[in-house]
Amino acid sequence: MLPFNKPPFTGKEFEYMRQALDNRKICGDGEFTKKCSRWLERKFNIRKALLTTSCTHALEMTAILANIQPGDEVIAPSFTFVSTVNAFVLRGAKVKFVDIRPDTMNLNEQLIEAAITPKTKAIIPVHYAGVACEMDTIMAIAKKYHLLVIEDAAQGVMSSYKGRALGSIGDMGTFSFHETKNYTMGEGGAILLNNSNHIERAEIIREKGTDRSKFFRGQVDKYSWCDIGSSYLPSELNAAYLWAQLETVHEINNDRLKSWHRYNSALSDLAKRGDIELPFIPEHCTHNAHMFYLKVANLEIRSRLIEALKRQGIDAVFHYIPLHSAKAGLIHGNFVGEDKYTTVESARLLRLPMYYGLKESDVMMLLDVINDFYGI
Repeated sequence: MLPFNKPPFTGKEFEYMRQALDNRKICGDGEFTKKCSRWLERKFNIRKALLTTSCTHALEMTAILANIQPGDEVIAPSFTFVSTVNAFVLRGAKVKFVDIRPDTMNLNEQLIEAAITPKTKAIIPVHYAGVACEMDTIMAIAKKYHLLVIEDAAQGVMSSYKGRALGSIGDMGTFSFHETKNYTMGEGGAILLNNSNHIERAEIIREKGTDRSKFFRGQVDKYSWCDIGSSYLPSELNAAYLWAQLETVHEINNDRLKSWHRYNSALSDLAKRGDIELPFIPEHCTHNAHMFYLKVANLEIRSRLIEALKRQGIDAVFHYIPLHSAKAGLIHGNFVGEDKYTTVESARLLRLPMYYGLKESDVMMLLDVINDFYGI
């Protein structure tokens, strides 16, 4: 059996979790949480990084920090996970879905302006597969219309755009450390704050709406309820697990890239024949091999290929059903302009197994099945 994903494990996770237990500090914001946050700030040049219980919760924090109110609007792709937009819908916003680019599967930056209205508050670019959106254009549009840019970089840890880390470019960003991501703490994420004006309030929101963080720093003699918020702090055990992976971040990244390039090279003949399309990486983008996908001719062929792989014990999967076509999407948003690529391209996309430690022999076995499927 070749699974689609295996959570990364480096060998020191249990040791660090035991250290957290020995410290008798297993709730949020202990030493491992602080180590992870400082590492993210230094590595990716972020003003403030705060670990959260999930990327979903990090996005919810950004919606609160953006002061999203009922009737406001945000612009986002429909080809994304529901958390991207749910965070803003929970605050009462309506989502203006914009078509994607067929090459990167990212938000089409050329269509954003047409979706802007006087009610628009933020643009939510999603860096699909760890490949950056065209952030220069997006940031210029945001500046022109006085909008916030909140990067959903859930898949983008260790990816960059023109030398800048994803999540560090907009006003705010978010990472995911879910078990399906390149680096994991089981369930977890981080909010990335690039505007210093957001930092103090973010700490309060993350601590259930209290100034508890100031209390522990000795800045106030008691803490109290200051704002809305929730319990967004992950356990120290989760942070300890993550720290083991951040220590070996380049080893994990290089291992995944090796598998990614192995797929890309071996499937190039099928792509030249026109049977499939391979991922496109713009020259100014550095990606993190978060996933390897291919695109086949249509939904019927994708279903048949999934079945052929499944018969050999290989777990390959499709991805998002476009949000604008979902029941909740019809209620909480609408598609602006023509759905030229979102639905068609999403129906063609198939993700292959990708994880730290993926064996070359397993990749070659999978490629044999695909080649056999296409008669090579």
